[in-house]
Amino acid sequence: MSKAKLLLVDDDRVVLATLAEGLEAAGYTVLRAQNAAEALALAREEPPDLAVLDMRLPDRSGVELARDLCNELQVPFVFLSAYGDEETVRPAVEEGALGYVVKPVEVERLIPELEAALTRARELAELRAAREKLTSALESERLISVAVGVVMERFHLPERRAFELLRGHARSQRRKLADFARDVIQSAEALNTLVEKSAV
Repeated sequence: MSKAKLLLVDDDRVVLATLAEGLEAAGYTVLRAQNAAEALALAREEPPDLAVLDMRLPDRSGVELARDLCNELQVPFVFLSAYGDEETVRPAVEEGALGYVVKPVEVERLIPELEAALTRARELAELRAAREKLTSALESERLISVAVGVVMERFHLPERRAFELLRGHARSQRRKLADFARDVIQSAEALNTLVEKSAV
């Protein structure tokens, strides 16, 4: 069974205690909160793998709490609610919930929903990491290309020679080529600004 850390948020003390005890007995670590403020404070202190949120809380809506947890801490979430109508479910889906469970719910029925959500959350995290890596690689390529263009223009060098010159300087300073390229671009921009001001 998963050893995931869950943030369980429900303003009903009985529901909170019953579900938390059942989930802990099943092997989960459970952080308990009865309102949004308490939940957010707990999550900041101990980021959970998944938040299980009541849709209606005394201080804020579950949807608002989910938005904060996701935006600030990248915590995935599922909702618990006594209401299963479309008007209630739609905001949860639009906010990106990985599950929606209608109360009352037994722990035995809740666990498969949580495991499915945890699996989906891991998949999304992997996709996000891959996307960030690709974005970083593309930005590095862009910086290097621009810096090569700057060196070609300033020193009247062919592209290959300009690239080798940049790479050689980066290696001699034990720096990443993209970081060195960024400095070259910034220096060129600063010089251009100086020339433009002096021409005025």
